[in-house]
Amino acid sequence: MHIAMIGTTAPSHIYPSLGLIAELVRRGHRVSYAVGDVLAHLVDPAGVEVVRFDSILPRGEDNWPDDPAEAMRVFLDEAISSFDVLTGFYDGDRPDLLLYDIGGLAAPVLGRRYGVKAVQLSPAMVAWDGYEEDLAEVLGPLRESDSGQAYRAAYSNWLSDNGIDADPWNWISHPEHVLSLIPRAMQPNADRVPDRVRFVGPCLDPARFSERGWTAPASGVRVLYVSFGTGFNERPDFYRTCIEAYTGSDWHVVISIGDRIDPAVLGDVPSNIEIHPRVPQLAVLDTAAAFVTHAGMGGCTEALWFEVPTVAIPQAVDQFGNAALLEELGVGVQLKFEDVTVDVLRAAVEKVADSSDIRARLAEVGGSVRGSGGIAKAADAVEASR
Repeated sequence: MHIAMIGTTAPSHIYPSLGLIAELVRRGHRVSYAVGDVLAHLVDPAGVEVVRFDSILPRGEDNWPDDPAEAMRVFLDEAISSFDVLTGFYDGDRPDLLLYDIGGLAAPVLGRRYGVKAVQLSPAMVAWDGYEEDLAEVLGPLRESDSGQAYRAAYSNWLSDNGIDADPWNWISHPEHVLSLIPRAMQPNADRVPDRVRFVGPCLDPARFSERGWTAPASGVRVLYVSFGTGFNERPDFYRTCIEAYTGSDWHVVISIGDRIDPAVLGDVPSNIEIHPRVPQLAVLDTAAAFVTHAGMGGCTEALWFEVPTVAIPQAVDQFGNAALLEELGVGVQLKFEDVTVDVLRAAVEKVADSSDIRARLAEVGGSVRGSGGIAKAADAVEASR
């Protein structure tokens, strides 16, 4: 098959499905991958044909709108602005099947254009039966706000321009075909998720398991990993708190701060603490005794895979729900960002690292996550979708 993947120009949206994409290439399918030129280097090694466009997605959290509907509008504007590039490529080279990330809003529209299925590869929770009713207090004000109504109108007009008569809210919240790439344990109300959603489990890219660039301390000392991912990591004061908390401790601390902070602003760093713009996360988690995370779904999934207890400090969007689920599962604790002090952080890390109950729950949940199917199951499901 010629499989077209419509991606989102953000690392946290690329990594969850990249192992699946590489497997489809390995199985002999031709895969084209549409993504903003700035991140083409992340997908090119998978053996895909990259369809490049100029992404308008903001780089760095400070450039994103605070208003939720306006933030959603950015993804819609991205789809509309890239649509001519995508149709310019695919009109003359039609795919047999479309795959897409939740932010790849052009894919279902392209699916209607070409008369082929568009299958969402969801790296986050999906809507369940009763979703709108359960979240009415959140969704109602969002959709009824001026920005929400403007979003709906713009989306409706775009769909109409492409010959599609559909309610935008239903169109985006309840896609026709979905493969869920998250652990079932991290899906709220999993028993009420409709049958059109198939749970295939996390698809961790095997290439990431062999990434080099970090070596565990030879002494065997406990490793604490601290990362707020790629989108919400501009937190110099928080990193200073971490440094103060673990200076002279019996922990070896690895802190990933991203590209937008100069390490020099963090001051003196003792020898038992490493500061990096980024690290090979799977290699660190494979050794870590605890993980301080913003609770993005990718990090949550990988922590469960490696059975690493978490101290979740959510920053935005779905992270609050993810942090609550980790605590509910009994595999970690959550803290409010504004409550974090040196003493609070130390206490939380020691609590999760020393708990036999948490270790037992992690063994149970981690085994389930690793045994949920993953790349092979997902690739089989894609091949059966045509």
